[in-house]
Amino acid sequence: MSSGTTAVRAGGRGERLAPSRLAPRDVLRVGAAGLRTRPARVVLSALGIAIGIATMVAVIGISASSREQLLRELDRLGTNLLTVAPGQTMFGDDAKLPKQALDMVRRIGPVTRAGATGRLDATVRRTDRIPEAVTGGIAVQAADEGLTATLEGAVRQGTWLNAAIGREPAVVLGSVAARRLGIERVGVPVWIAGRWFTVVGILDAMPLAPEIERSALMGWAAAERYAGFDGYPTTIYERSPDETVEAVRGVLPRTVNPESPDEVQVSRPSDALAAKAAASGAFTNLLLGLGAVALLVGGVGVANTMVISVLERRREIGLRRSLGATRGQVRLQFLTESLLLSVLGGVAGTALGAAATTAYAMAKGWPAVVPAWAMGGALLATLLIGTLAGIYPAMRAARLAPTVALAAT
Repeated sequence: MSSGTTAVRAGGRGERLAPSRLAPRDVLRVGAAGLRTRPARVVLSALGIAIGIATMVAVIGISASSREQLLRELDRLGTNLLTVAPGQTMFGDDAKLPKQALDMVRRIGPVTRAGATGRLDATVRRTDRIPEAVTGGIAVQAADEGLTATLEGAVRQGTWLNAAIGREPAVVLGSVAARRLGIERVGVPVWIAGRWFTVVGILDAMPLAPEIERSALMGWAAAERYAGFDGYPTTIYERSPDETVEAVRGVLPRTVNPESPDEVQVSRPSDALAAKAAASGAFTNLLLGLGAVALLVGGVGVANTMVISVLERRREIGLRRSLGATRGQVRLQFLTESLLLSVLGGVAGTALGAAATTAYAMAKGWPAVVPAWAMGGALLATLLIGTLAGIYPAMRAARLAPTVALAAT
């Protein structure tokens, strides 16, 4: 009696031999046998799957970590900051906010803090010998004393403008402005509007107000006295409780400019940060596409390995068939081998992708986030690739006749 069949007798008469069934443990053992005999080829074949899976997991993980960092930053900065700026008149000209606009905003009941800036037609330079056209992308603005409190900004060095300093030729530089001017400490003079101003402060980064980061800020009174400022604010910042933001947003235009509310623009800076995160999703999708291509290439490598394995093991297949193994069992053997090879690459790739995400997030100071669905999806993808890659080699192995397979050299 062969090892692959079982004799079934009834009433003392021999009946047709029926093939025995392989237990799941036997299927795994038989499928793994082919992998153990060719370790180098297994590693190289699994490497393609691992690279594709690692790329996809890392892309998803880094994107999720970036979003988590953004959410934490928004929680810290708050989403209750609104900005008011002049729009255009009905004739297409640039409108102006009234001089008393800031005081009118502060009278709105739910508003807790408000500050303003006014754009100046001036440049800031390290010396008077630098051409006036070389601005470095730095704006010069008049600033209200309540600006940093409203933006919840911090002064990295020196001090912020107050009632006394705001009347003198003194400026506070945004973080980007200071870097572009090459200024790392306070007390340095800069050339503005035909005279020297002293840098009395350098601000920290302000993600919700990047225009402040690229500005040189002087007091309202000093701007009028030394730089020809006309006193009209160009941007007003205000904060109110989260539950009142939409209500305040609705009344701001008519409050700021009762005569022409349609000439007032109101925006929420946190919406810009959220839009920036959404825009980065297109780049994430591109990287996912590249990962999918790498995964497809890995699947082709697995299929190629399995086809070669069938050709090399024809005598083994013939021996199993002659001992009673059915075509279904042979198909199952090679399909299991393909799945094990893919799962090996998938597990390694998932671990590698998670490690890459963690390392990148730690380097950036982000929280490391690898979604569970990404790891589960990666493993499901490897099973699908393994199945597709193993179907043809398994069917080819099952079609080999025992006599032809045993005769193969």
